[in-house]
Amino acid sequence: MAALSDVVKDPAKRRAVVNDCTALIDAEVGDKRGLTGAAIKAAYMTVKNIKPGFIGSALNDLLDPFSQKVDPFWAECQAKKANARQFFTLKKNDIANALLGITDARAEKSQHKVLVKAYHRLRPQAVSHIGDAMPRLADLVVKHAS
Repeated sequence: MAALSDVVKDPAKRRAVVNDCTALIDAEVGDKRGLTGAAIKAAYMTVKNIKPGFIGSALNDLLDPFSQKVDPFWAECQAKKANARQFFTLKKNDIANALLGITDARAEKSQHKVLVKAYHRLRPQAVSHIGDAMPRLADLVVKHAS
C-alpha cells in the first residue's frame, strides 16, 4: 500500500488521479438535487465556462497538498484494516475540513473574483457536500494507492 502523495509524483499516475478526481467531482455535482443542487451546478458550470480545463488544472495544482492531507487517513484506514468506504465516511468531517483548509487558503489569495464569489457562496455547506463524496474518494484512493 502506497501513500497517495508518493503515487502522484509519477507524471502518468498523476494524470490518471487528476482525471479520476475530475470524474468524481462531475459525478458528485451531477448527483446534487434541489435548490442547493441547482446552485452548486450553476457555480460549477460557471467555473467550467469561464476557463475550460480549469477544473483539471486546479486539481493538478491542489493534488500535492490534498494527497498529503488524505495520506494520514489512508494510513490509519490501512493500519486498522478497515473498509475504506466505511472508514472515510466515518471520518468525513475530519477529511473535509483538512481539504477545505487548503482551498480556503487558496481562495484568500485568488485573483479570480467570480470564482472566489462562487466559492464563498457555497463554502457554508462544503463540509456536508465533501462528506457526501467520501465513498467515491475512498474508491479513488484504493484504486491509486493500493
